[in-house]
Order: sequence, then structure tokens, then C-alpha cells
Amino acid sequence: MASDRMAAINETYENIKRARRVRAIGGTALVAVVFGLFLQALAAANIFEESYQWDFFAQSLRDFFPITTYFGFLPFIDFGRYYAFITERNLLFQPRVGDVFFSDPIAFFVDELGLFAIFGEAGITLAMGFAGTVMGFPFALLFGILGSERVTPFPFNFIFRGTMSAIRAIPALVWVLIYVPLAGLGPASATLAIATDTVGNLGRLFVDELEEIEEGPIEAMRTTGANRPQTITFGMLSQVTTSFIAWTLYILEINVRIAVTVGVYGAGGLGQVLEVQQGLFQFTNTMATLLCIFLLIISVELFSQRVRARLRADEEPMGLVELIRGFPERMAQSIFK
Repeated sequence: MASDRMAAINETYENIKRARRVRAIGGTALVAVVFGLFLQALAAANIFEESYQWDFFAQSLRDFFPITTYFGFLPFIDFGRYYAFITERNLLFQPRVGDVFFSDPIAFFVDELGLFAIFGEAGITLAMGFAGTVMGFPFALLFGILGSERVTPFPFNFIFRGTMSAIRAIPALVWVLIYVPLAGLGPASATLAIATDTVGNLGRLFVDELEEIEEGPIEAMRTTGANRPQTITFGMLSQVTTSFIAWTLYILEINVRIAVTVGVYGAGGLGQVLEVQQGLFQFTNTMATLLCIFLLIISVELFSQRVRARLRADEEPMGLVELIRGFPERMAQSIFK
């Protein structure tokens, strides 16, 4: 009896060791495969064949961060040159619209519609992201509801899911090109592109939220004799209102970043200023524009994150330092989303 038990223990021990060896071999093989793919990707991207211009790169870095002397002895970045370009090109403030605001506030809001225009090029970028989000929200809500299997039975719900997937498959930059024959290359086509992109991205988030709601409130509505629209409105949407608002604010953050990206291709705003200055090799002006972009994105994200943190009790509020540290990663994700 004891020998059988000991044999079973030894067999279990051997099985554990065997499983560990298999996992170690599998893990090693996986690392080798990933490393091989990494080398292939570097080769495809011509990383090994490019002739890098280190001298020009070093010179551009000096132009990005011009140095001056403060108080006659303290060398530091010359922020005065940044400020001069920002004010000259009205990147953060448009004096003409500002004069209207101080002289005739009614005309400012009614005639000029200058709430975004007063912030200059940054205001154009923010306006594209905000208007695109608002324009895309109703369609995202409609497609999100109809794409849920709780509302539209399978497989008809995949008509709406497939539409959103098709929209997401086309980047916002390509949507801009699609809308160019309609509105020309400018903020209007960029806004339409962002609105279209919002339908795909935000609608998908809405679908996922609706798939995870509790069944109890829906059954309670049905037992009271509620019709289908009432069940959807009060039994389903009432459970996800907070989440829908939070996701919309999150998409607004992404859309403002997209507005910067499409601006690089001539759609206006800070992105276009950035592209022009980079093309002229005016790296000091380029850095000044990047600072404005950074300030705009951080401001929008800080506002959105604080609102979402109060809407969602389970979300830990993100401080300013965390927002700044995570900005490059979130910017890259939004560009290639």
C-alpha cells in the first residue's frame, strides 16, 4: 500500500518535471521564433542597409533644443525662441478673435463662433477632434446597439459589426484621402474622416459593453410588459450610460491625436504647421510646435481622465506625472490604431 502510494508520488513528480521541461523547451523555441521574426522585420525595414546621417542628426538636435545663457552665466534651452514662433504663428492664441471676445462677447459667440478659433492653430486641431467625435457618436451608438446580439439576433447583428470592422480596417489618414474629392484637403475633410473613424472605434466599444450587461433588469422590464424599445432604453442602456460616456471621452482623446496626425498631411492645425516647419528644416520652430501639441494633448487627456475617473469608481485617477510619462506610448497607439 505504502509502496503504491510512493510510486504514485514519484510518477506525479516525474510528470511535473517532464511538464516543466516541455514548457522550458517551448518557451525557448518561442523566444527563438520571436527573435528570428524580429531580425526579419529589421531587414524588411532596411534597418541594416540604411546609411545614417549622424552628423546631420546631431545638428538637428542642437536646433531642436537651442541653448542660450541666462543671467549671464547659466546655459539652458532658449525658450524665448519657442515663444517667439508660437506667438508669431498664433499657435495657441489668435489675437484677432481675442479682440472680438473682449470688445463684443456676444459677437464672439454668435457671429464669429470663435470659441475654438481663439486658440489659433491648436483650436483648429481641437475643433477637428471634438466635431468629429460629436458627429460620429450618434452613428456609433446606433451601430453599437444594433450590433449587439441582445438586440439584433445572430447573424443579422454581424451586418452592423461587419460595417464597423470595415471602417476600422481603414485608417483615419486614408479616410481623409477618400473625403478629399468631397471637401478638399483641409479641416473639413479631416473632421469627416475622424467622424467616420469614430463610428468604427466607438461603436465597437459600445457593443462590448452591451454584451456584458446583467440580464436581470432586462427580464424585469419584460415581465412588466415593456415593449422592445423600452426594454432597450431602460433595461439595457441604463446599465451602460456611465460606461458609454467614459468611452466617448476616451475616444475624444484619441481623435484629438488623430487630428494632429492628419494635419501633417495638410488637413490644417498644428499638424500642418509641424509638417511645414519640418520640411523647411526649421527644427527650432518644429520643437515649438511639438510643445504646443504636447500641451494640447495633455490638457485634453487630463480633462478626460479626471471626468472618467469620477464616472468609474473602479478606475484609479491618473496624476499629471503619469499622464506625461505615458504620453508617447498612447500617442503611438492612437496613430496606428
